[in-house]
Amino acid sequence: MNVQVGDSIPEWVMESVRPERMRTMAAILRDPNPVHWDRKAVAALPFGLGERTINQGPLGLSYMLNMLMDWAGPTSVRRVTVRFPKVVLDGDHITAGGRVTAIREEDGVRLADCEIWLSREGESPSLEGTATVALPES
Repeated sequence: MNVQVGDSIPEWVMESVRPERMRTMAAILRDPNPVHWDRKAVAALPFGLGERTINQGPLGLSYMLNMLMDWAGPTSVRRVTVRFPKVVLDGDHITAGGRVTAIREEDGVRLADCEIWLSREGESPSLEGTATVALPES
């Protein structure tokens, strides 16, 4: 895999974030926060989000991990650090993207350090962070 600093990571797109997945994740995580499954709870918040449920952080992170693994392989991700400046809502069209910021070698493994993000259509990132990925041998 010929990867250079500055290369873009191929985008990973979800056409519409589904509320059913949020309810399932809430059950799996035993997350009692109703904003992930109750539209009325979200509407009652003072943030003007309307009646759309809020995606859990781990789901948003998983979309970025899907992008990295599609690009470099299912066992490639070595480290991820993410912050969550905005929410992702049900029905959002989201795109995970990234850019290679450094290439280095560690213990005989070629690594790519990357900036990564998850954005709702036409907005600044909802999630953003960094990742280190082991690059497959050419």
